[in-house]
Amino acid sequence: MLLFLYALLLFHQHHAEVENTPCQTMGDPNYPLFFKDGDVTIGGIFPIHRKETLPSFEFMEKPQLLLCSSVNLRNLLLAQVMIFTIEEINRNETLLPNVSIGYRIYDTCSSRLSTMSATMGLMNGPDFGSGDTCNGQPPLPAIIGETESSATVILSRTTGPFKIPVISPSATCVCLSNRKDYPSFFRTIASDYHQSSALVNIVKHFGWSWVGAVNSDTDYGNNGMAVFLKIAQEEGICVEYSVKFYRTETEKLKKVVDTIKKGTAKVVVAFVSFVEMGLLIDQLSIQNIAGFQMIGVESWIATTNYITPNSFHSLGGSLGFAVRKINIEGFADYLLQAFWDTAFPCSQSEGNFSQYVLSCSRYEELLALKSNNENVPELRYEYNVYKAVYAVAHALHSLLKCTELKGCEKSLTIQPQQMVEAMKKVNFTTKMGDHVWFDSSGGAVAQYEVVNWQQDSDGSFQFKSVGYYDASLPPHQRLQLDTKKIIWAGGLLEKPSSVCSESCPPGTRKAAQKGRPVCCYDCIPCAEGEFTNETDSINCKQCPGEYWSNAEKNNCVLKTVEFLSFTEFMGIVLVFFSLFGVGITALVAILFYSKKDTPIVKANNSELSFLLLFSLTLCFLCSLTFIGRPTEWSCMLRHTAFGITFVLCISCVLGKTIVVLMAFKATLPGSNVMKWFGPKQQRLSVFTFTLTQVLICVLWLTISPPFPHKNMKYYKEKIILECSLGSVIGFWAVLGYIGLLAIWCFILSFLARKLPDNFNEAKFITFSMLIFCAVWITFIPAYVSSPGKFTVAVEIFAILASSFGLLFCIFVPKCYIILLKPEQNTKQNMMGTSKSY
Repeated sequence: MLLFLYALLLFHQHHAEVENTPCQTMGDPNYPLFFKDGDVTIGGIFPIHRKETLPSFEFMEKPQLLLCSSVNLRNLLLAQVMIFTIEEINRNETLLPNVSIGYRIYDTCSSRLSTMSATMGLMNGPDFGSGDTCNGQPPLPAIIGETESSATVILSRTTGPFKIPVISPSATCVCLSNRKDYPSFFRTIASDYHQSSALVNIVKHFGWSWVGAVNSDTDYGNNGMAVFLKIAQEEGICVEYSVKFYRTETEKLKKVVDTIKKGTAKVVVAFVSFVEMGLLIDQLSIQNIAGFQMIGVESWIATTNYITPNSFHSLGGSLGFAVRKINIEGFADYLLQAFWDTAFPCSQSEGNFSQYVLSCSRYEELLALKSNNENVPELRYEYNVYKAVYAVAHALHSLLKCTELKGCEKSLTIQPQQMVEAMKKVNFTTKMGDHVWFDSSGGAVAQYEVVNWQQDSDGSFQFKSVGYYDASLPPHQRLQLDTKKIIWAGGLLEKPSSVCSESCPPGTRKAAQKGRPVCCYDCIPCAEGEFTNETDSINCKQCPGEYWSNAEKNNCVLKTVEFLSFTEFMGIVLVFFSLFGVGITALVAILFYSKKDTPIVKANNSELSFLLLFSLTLCFLCSLTFIGRPTEWSCMLRHTAFGITFVLCISCVLGKTIVVLMAFKATLPGSNVMKWFGPKQQRLSVFTFTLTQVLICVLWLTISPPFPHKNMKYYKEKIILECSLGSVIGFWAVLGYIGLLAIWCFILSFLARKLPDNFNEAKFITFSMLIFCAVWITFIPAYVSSPGKFTVAVEIFAILASSFGLLFCIFVPKCYIILLKPEQNTKQNMMGTSKSY
């Protein structure tokens, strides 16, 4: 218990001593690199040196300040632009008329640790107030800086709780647009979201669907690449690989270079910061890697330091987006007079050499950079610093209620939050005619210049402007390029190709390759009847009903209309046989007419014979109606003519058969049958049988006649122009009636085939009916199974075959006797075999 009370007493005593001890620094203060007092002081943070040397951290002595070396000319000039702009504003009688602006500019040595140190130095200052409390200096109204996104994130997060506005001239990370995390951050450069979108636009513009991607492993590179990958995927661009590295990761950098070398993508999008890009260029040069079309970003694409003979071998022809180049009026003269010649007078080596060395040795590194003044016009960020300083001045002008007559109210206290709100309302035009304002995310309007790494005829290198990108324009007008001015990778004048699979030409469709990105596909020809007239079509389209795809499958053409025509070989052959049949029939008729008084013609019922020859002629001719393009009239004519002529023909044959039977019965004693089937009855029977078929055809044509029809089901690639039957019942009624008469005739002739006679006509009629029935029985399955015009050809063949069968079987034997055996053409010979009866 006593020990506890003693400890409590010691703690109380120590606490009392701490409360009475004034503030004091534990280490050496961090002084600004450039400073000037004024009524209002603006802070600046720039990585003016490239390298830092860390002190000993053994905790045996007080930590020393970080040592910086290797001046970065670009960032040194950014600091000088800030000083130049402040001096210009101080001379301005209308902007902040009676207020002078001071500045404190710190160097961060391109280090995160130095960034923290510089930020603390800005917010606290090197001097502490006297007394019992740490009163320090009031917060700065604004800070200009940093240049890199990662360092700016550190700066903004540190100053964020104090609501101190931070205005960066070149930090482009998308992450900084988050107003919730960075409510007091502003920038006079556009967010990388627009640059990432512009990168996708240029890749898509040139038709590159297969690219590689490299980025810095920093906030700048990671966020910018993430946006690029997202938009690229939405636009159908595939990324073969996406690799990243940080400036201190040497092994990872080598793996990145190996990935680029082994990749099949010929276009590489390099979202790499300034420092990392220098390391990447060195590795590409060491490994002699060339031929890749680099697409760069504003951080490195227009950097003069990087365009050398070695780097040009690897990166010649690179394309990318650079910040617009606007020269600040009077800055070049200021740089020569007020900076080099005034701030560093020892650059003039007059006088004692030993004194020169003694006084100027610490400026040796800067003096070596003086020869680079000709590169000042190529620096593209100094104008952003110029705009940032003016934006702060306009915000202060508003808060201090400045007027041209009364000046500014210096006594007003400006709170950081007031400064933030004033910055949001800034809206002015610079003397170069540029309109300055901040959007809802604190950024500027995205306006980029498209530059191309080229080599002149004299061997010098330059950044050739080949277009621009303006995010304020409509989407289809934002990117404007003059492709004729572009020199591609390897010094080529022709745009390189970078695709996983070549474009599918019209007539084919894309089929994704399993397990690979959507940009890798096979080109599959469209199926029959399908087409596509577009490049890289996903699906083929079906041709309309009467159309069919052409051989290339890139268009639809009218289907071939198929019908049995008079001009094709098969049609010619059928016409020949049809006319040949007509000719033979005519010759037979002439022969019979010339021998009409001979016994063989009289014995075979010459009237029915001539009527049969006439009907056979019609049968041969009706086959012609089946040839040619079907029309409404030809479809009705072909079926009805076929049905009526064949019934007329069979009716005549049937009449002749009945006559033979009646004639035989008439030879029997007491028979009187011939009076029941004389010439009048024969004519009446033929007329009745034929009239019945005519009535069937009239009913058919009245109820549902045949009509021309385009059959597109049997063949997909062509149209069969055929005659639809209309009423199927009508068609089969016509055929059935013909078949019924033919069967009846066949039965009667079969019964009379053995009647005694030297010339038994019934026997030949039997043969003719047998051929007729056989032809039409085989016709049915052949008709059903034959495709297209062959269906019509089969029907014509059946008509011709049955007609020739009737003609040859019934009339050829008679013609044989008439022409070759005239001695048998006598009445005695015709009745010679009837003596036994």
